[in-house]
Amino acid sequence: MAQPDSKKIFFENLSGAGKAIAVLTSGGDAQGMNAAVRAVVRMGLYVGAKVYFIHEGYQGMVDGGDNIKEASWESVSSMLQVGGTVIGSARCKEFRTHEGRLKAANNLVQYGITNLCVIGGDGSLTGANLFREEWSGLLAELVEQGLIETDAIQKYSALHIVGMVGSIDNDFCGTDMTIGTDSALHRIIEVVDAIMTTAQSHQRTFVLEVMGRHCGYLALVSALACGADWVLIPEMPPEDGWEDKMCQKLSANRAGMKRLNIIIVAEGAIDRNNMPITTDYIKNLVVKCLGFDTRVTILGHVQRGGTPSAFDRILASRMGVEAVLALLETTANTPACVVSLCGNQSVRLPLMECVQMTQEVQKAMDEKRFEEAVKLRGRSFENNLKTYKLLAHRKPESELPTSNFNVAVLNVGAPAAGMNAAVRSAVRVGISEGHKMFAVSDGFEGFYKGQIKEIKWADVGGWTGQGGSLLGTKRTLPAKHVDKIAEQMRKHNINALLIVGGFEAFESLLQLYEARATYEEFCIPMCMLPATISNNVPGTDLSIGADTALNAIVETCDRIKQSASGTKRRVFIIETMGGYCGYLASVGGLAAGADAAYIYEEPFDIKDLQANVEHLTEKMKTSIQRGLVLRNENCNENYTTDFIYQLYSEEGKGVFDSRKNVLGHMQQGGAPSPFDRNFGTKISAKAMQWVTKKLVETFRQGRVFANTEDSCCLLGMRRRALVFQPVVQLKDETDFVHRIPKEQWWLKLRPLMKILAKYKTSYDVSDSGQLEHVVRNRPKESDASVAM
Repeated sequence: MAQPDSKKIFFENLSGAGKAIAVLTSGGDAQGMNAAVRAVVRMGLYVGAKVYFIHEGYQGMVDGGDNIKEASWESVSSMLQVGGTVIGSARCKEFRTHEGRLKAANNLVQYGITNLCVIGGDGSLTGANLFREEWSGLLAELVEQGLIETDAIQKYSALHIVGMVGSIDNDFCGTDMTIGTDSALHRIIEVVDAIMTTAQSHQRTFVLEVMGRHCGYLALVSALACGADWVLIPEMPPEDGWEDKMCQKLSANRAGMKRLNIIIVAEGAIDRNNMPITTDYIKNLVVKCLGFDTRVTILGHVQRGGTPSAFDRILASRMGVEAVLALLETTANTPACVVSLCGNQSVRLPLMECVQMTQEVQKAMDEKRFEEAVKLRGRSFENNLKTYKLLAHRKPESELPTSNFNVAVLNVGAPAAGMNAAVRSAVRVGISEGHKMFAVSDGFEGFYKGQIKEIKWADVGGWTGQGGSLLGTKRTLPAKHVDKIAEQMRKHNINALLIVGGFEAFESLLQLYEARATYEEFCIPMCMLPATISNNVPGTDLSIGADTALNAIVETCDRIKQSASGTKRRVFIIETMGGYCGYLASVGGLAAGADAAYIYEEPFDIKDLQANVEHLTEKMKTSIQRGLVLRNENCNENYTTDFIYQLYSEEGKGVFDSRKNVLGHMQQGGAPSPFDRNFGTKISAKAMQWVTKKLVETFRQGRVFANTEDSCCLLGMRRRALVFQPVVQLKDETDFVHRIPKEQWWLKLRPLMKILAKYKTSYDVSDSGQLEHVVRNRPKESDASVAM
């Protein structure tokens, strides 16, 4: 791959020589903090800075001594997959006092540290900002007390601070996802999935309490991800008389042949009078009113524990590198900032603007301005709440609009986890919009054979957590059977089409668009949702199913690496799926801490392979015990997995031995991750609303007629926005021979993986975050709330 044509290449423009950076974790721990610490240390060392650990958070900064230690490259090895924080975290009362901060300032000056990277929640970051504001005054006091030299005031004149939000609650305004949230959702969904099987066996109701004292994000998103019957969150307390409504809903669900009920409660759930709603209160209510066998499960600190998910490792690694860049670019006048992700893009936001908005949410809740509290949480939170209400609560038939439109939904291509969540969402939103929904079995093969039947609200109950494709899916393209498909569309009077699938779905939509010239049956609104583990569909940064596949890769890599612990030095060569698309190998490599990832998009030769072997040999001699090399299945027809394995085995003789693994279809199976469930649910709901709008716009003289480019679209995520793009316009962006987009955003993450694996490489910072202001509620067009 050619070097990026960048505004600035990192090595030439930014240097950390002579700078000292300290990293600390503070407040409650969160999975992924270690990945952030690792990225800060390695990026800091890469740019020539000295990097220090501050153990035990602010307590360690106040106490000094052995709590402040210089970090080396090796000191962060093997910590990527570890939950919690290995450098410790403690709540520190002393740092809240002026005397405590004076001690902390003295300890930092002794090491020449003027750059702080703080990983924690809003309390930790507020404390850091106060410390920064007092810095010059603290130094003056230290000079007066004779603890530091006078020239230290000039030498260490400014303290620079960059924050990363580590909090499982996702309660920090201005950022789509905080480090640890996705992993906490994994823990919750694992428990809910397990509880559902026992609840079904005994026809029980389960009341689950999840963390979130002041924020209902975990409760809301887990309810959306498992299709819970009822959810209670602090930002939007239920209306008075909610008890009767909830019991009616539970009773109606049981009457509809559902054998279980799930109620999810945030630990901070309140009613309209700001009085707490407890799990015991709900249990007693259900038993008294309905007589259902009811159990309470409080998840507690399980949600904080365990290994970080692939999403959290990637988020934390990207944020750690971004934090170092922000520290290098900061000046005395730059405000303390938080690095974050907005949609799929790095952003930097003024720390205190975020903190103030976070505090405003709590104030709005205290003053019973609940609608405002939801809005202040951001577009993502608001969207989640709207989508949950839309899918969980069915309106009575009398309240439904009558559109008389028939909408068909089908899966095309290989199965991907999250497809069923998308279909469930489409069916329920479609019914809520007044449409009659039809399910097509086995893709276009089933379509031309007439395997089409109406699908009702209750038919898709419990689909969210199911892997694979319950509708059935085939790779068959429609071109050869267009006449029979048109006939079936006439027969069932199909007015719109929603296709959920991968590259075959994209090709199918193009073929149907071209068939409009011959068959008027295809002159209807048609929309496609990208769902493929390969993430190789043009027009979108992410596809449904890719996150689940990444988690499967990362979990397997963790186990494989652990299998060699305590033995001699070993390198594992692992083959991933993806066709010609290197997304799984590259991003999986970043999340698993790989030393190299071979992909088709970045051509390599024998010299590159030799250089990688030599690099690993050098590392094995000095520090690491285990190496990890990922190879995309189609990266090179000659340099096969066997070839690379034999090369590494031969060249590494006497230093390390090698093993190979082909991960195969385990990447395609399993229950969908929380991210894929919610991504599928939300983009499907958005697509159905677009379909409704197009149906109304194109209904003329008693029939639907849509033949414009913008009536045949793919809904994809582009940087920060969810965008409907005409498939015809995406043709030029596509390499049809290799079934990949011509430009792929994740290629910019590859240098990051190389830097973290100790390679000298150019790093393109043209795409790094720029300082922005917190927007109270982004306009709908720039809604990037797909990051859950």
